[in-house]
Amino acid sequence: MLPVLGETTHWLHVRLPGRPNGGTGWIARGETGTSTTPWHIVVETASRRVVVYRDGRPNRTFRAIVGKPSTPTPLGQFFVEESIALRATDVGAPFALALSARSRVFRRFDGGPGQIGLHGLDNIGGILGTAVSHGCVRLADRAMAWLVRRIGPGVPVTIIR
Repeated sequence: MLPVLGETTHWLHVRLPGRPNGGTGWIARGETGTSTTPWHIVVETASRRVVVYRDGRPNRTFRAIVGKPSTPTPLGQFFVEESIALRATDVGAPFALALSARSRVFRRFDGGPGQIGLHGLDNIGGILGTAVSHGCVRLADRAMAWLVRRIGPGVPVTIIR
């Protein structure tokens, strides 16, 4: 699911995942289905928190771990690509929300494309309210469980200072 930024009679202007961050493109309207979501996630890196909005109003706020200065969490407009239930032994378990954002520091990370995600603390740890990650946003396991029950592909994610 790609967020729609604009439209014409025959085309939809959409946000694209991957590099470069913030990429957009046009797709044929006739080849798509559309849907809406009441949800919007805002990651505030300076205050190290995640605010979840529903219908434009704050619904939940969670303390977070964000990227350290040498590997910052990228700022910009993104979206959730997929929701993933991780194995108990996986780093960041129990869940992850993979974002359209990519690290500005790592071209590849741990075998992947340097994709940024919101994920849990299992097998990686950290203290909520700090800036120590490689760019991902870490949340308490209970926060991630709450999110994955509500947030799916296409939900907009804004990452600000």
